[in-house]
Amino acid sequence: MTDLKTQTQSAYTQAESQYTQTQSALSFIRGRSSLSPTVGIILGSGLGNFAAQVENAVSIPFCEIPHFPRSTVTGHSGNLILGAIGGVPVAVMQGRVHAYEGYAMPEVTFPTRVLGLLGCRSITVTNAAGGINPSYPSGSLVAISDHINFTGTNAALGSNEPRFAVTNGAGQRFFDMGDAYSPSLRELAKKEAQRQGFPLPEGVYLAVLGPSFETPAEIRAFRTLGADLVGMSTVHEVIAARHMGIDVLGLSLVTNPAAGLSPQPIDHEDVMETGRRVEIQFTRLLTALIPQIADRIPISRPNPNAI
Repeated sequence: MTDLKTQTQSAYTQAESQYTQTQSALSFIRGRSSLSPTVGIILGSGLGNFAAQVENAVSIPFCEIPHFPRSTVTGHSGNLILGAIGGVPVAVMQGRVHAYEGYAMPEVTFPTRVLGLLGCRSITVTNAAGGINPSYPSGSLVAISDHINFTGTNAALGSNEPRFAVTNGAGQRFFDMGDAYSPSLRELAKKEAQRQGFPLPEGVYLAVLGPSFETPAEIRAFRTLGADLVGMSTVHEVIAARHMGIDVLGLSLVTNPAAGLSPQPIDHEDVMETGRRVEIQFTRLLTALIPQIADRIPISRPNPNAI
């Protein structure tokens, strides 16, 4: 049996290794673009076409960036796109990776760590989700107010690496998740949606490990726990972002009723089709929000942990 000292050394080496790897990825990205993004966007299933809004875009496939995990899921193109939206320097992840693809947690959160060290002080995470709350029909956009981590693991597991902090007071071993999803950014999104003529309700997102869809019994249990939405992503990116001191806006696209709430079986192609159907509304909302989000980012000194 491995003794505690060996386990501690292994955890420290893992954290040190992930930080060193992010520096290698940053060096490569900086060689392709000198842009310092302030807003990051992670696009979920069926939402990748939003990346076409980026002006003066530099597209870098995940597979070319050192240590970057490669997405294997349909609907996740696997590109990091640097450029501008509404005059705001942005970094857009066209797709993400998931633990169910076989990736370890440091690999799942690696892109989030890189976004933060590139300069992003706000990240908008998006996803396709099953609707547990019956008042959210397919095609609804929902602002995530909180989450329930039902994956059985945590993005901050292992030795703490304080050098990932990008704001004062961040990077702690134990860190607050009371406002994991920024209330002020949610309010901003709701007001913009109202201005554009559609509702943007709030909801609690519950994450499972996947890749199997949930059973009807699980959905009944999740509803009892207070979940409105269910999916297989997002929470670990948010945990990593909050550890770094990055503000988060979460947006879910309800692509289907959760298991047991519809006679139809759940199919990934239906998820993609709903994304295409709501693409214009989603694009208008996020495009309008980015300059408003950027206006709320306080001016800070350069991050000493970024290259």
